[in-house]
Amino acid sequence: MTLLLCAVGALTVVQTGNNFRSNEERRMLSVAETVAANSLVQERMGNWRELSAPAETARSLSGASYVLILDARGLVIASPDPAQIGTTADTRTTALEGRAWTGTTGDSIEAHVPVFDPVSRRVNGMVIAGAEEPGIFAGALEQPVDVLRYLAIALLIGVTGSLLLARRVKNQTLGLEPHEITALVENREALLHGIREGVVGLDGQNRITLVNDHASDLLALPENAVGRSVEELELNDRLRDVLTGRATGVDQLVLRQGVVLTLNRMPIDGAGAVVTLRDRTELLALQHELDASQHATDTLRAQAHEFANRLHTIAGLIALKEYDEVTNYIHQLSSAQDQWRTEVSSSIGDPAVAALLIAKASLAAERGTRLRLAPDSALGRVDDALSADLVMVLGNLVDNALDALSSLGAPGGAGKWIEVGVMQVDDEVQVVVRDSGPGVAPELVEEVFRHGFTTKAASHGERGIGLALIRRACLRRGGSVSVSGSVFTARLPW
Repeated sequence: MTLLLCAVGALTVVQTGNNFRSNEERRMLSVAETVAANSLVQERMGNWRELSAPAETARSLSGASYVLILDARGLVIASPDPAQIGTTADTRTTALEGRAWTGTTGDSIEAHVPVFDPVSRRVNGMVIAGAEEPGIFAGALEQPVDVLRYLAIALLIGVTGSLLLARRVKNQTLGLEPHEITALVENREALLHGIREGVVGLDGQNRITLVNDHASDLLALPENAVGRSVEELELNDRLRDVLTGRATGVDQLVLRQGVVLTLNRMPIDGAGAVVTLRDRTELLALQHELDASQHATDTLRAQAHEFANRLHTIAGLIALKEYDEVTNYIHQLSSAQDQWRTEVSSSIGDPAVAALLIAKASLAAERGTRLRLAPDSALGRVDDALSADLVMVLGNLVDNALDALSSLGAPGGAGKWIEVGVMQVDDEVQVVVRDSGPGVAPELVEEVFRHGFTTKAASHGERGIGLALIRRACLRRGGSVSVSGSVFTARLPW
């Protein structure tokens, strides 16, 4: 701003000086024309003694520095300096040709006007009126308005404003110098785009202010996402809740286009929030494998516990010498197991699905729940991809039913049951799981499939992801999953 004011001031001074010089040229021209029009000067060009008086009078009255009268040969015949009379004036002019001239000669502003003979109208001399040229500021100081004074005031105001503005900007930039701000921005860009975690910055109105490449890829954001509100983007409700802060907590899990993401939101007072996100798909896959191993371990433990109880019963009967009862008991146990295996094998042709149902029966028995197969169940062998999806869907639905029945707190017995139906209808497989529990409340039939939703109190680890994964698997195949009371129905097209 100071440089701008200085430039404007210099331009003003130069312009004022030019205006002053132009005014002086017109004034000197007027003086020279007055002398050249004097009848005495026109008639007495040959008598220099008579011409000195009108030249001196014009000089003193006009304030000019000098007034010279020259004859047609260019000799000075009237001058305030007697030593100059009779000398030739070293000047280039058009006055002797009959045309007036104004300009600068040396350090003086001069006007040259021809003197015409009153009878013949020929040029018989000329008059030179001159004034010393002022310095660069003299013209401005001679003006009616003191330009320099106002320029000084404007410069003072500009400097003061610049200092105040610089102070305010420095306070807002935490005292950083411009090169430090530049280095900070460069380091921030390198950090944002170099880390493997996604970073999303939000302002107070939940508009995206910054997003690095990794976050853009993980969230599948459009190129023009910066500056747009979270509500304007095509995001699922769970992701919107986490980004806007409606869902709080550490390590919030979100499903986005088949990828499991872990999000952490850190609010910034008065400035919005910063959200970091990581890809948890691989870790979650390992967790599911561990869960599968845990389920297998639980199943084996349940079978071992059940086998131990049966051995104890057999040992007791032998100790009582009830040999016929031992035989009947063993036959009864063998028939029950063979009956369940036969029932599953005859209805379910896929080995993985059949093995899952056989294993889950032992786990259900340990928890005091009877697992049964729906009479209309019928499934042939399916491809590996569909088989894996069916195992995941069936396993999660049966586990949810077991957890729901276990949370009731009622004693075990025939009152608890889970019925599984697997039917092949046209070009899709329908899975129906129902239990003897109270079921899902009508107002929660959609909420239960949201990622992170759970009705289990005092739970440990990640909850509320099983049904979300079931829904994702069904939707990926073009199917659906729904719940009505205690009946879950999943449709998985081929």
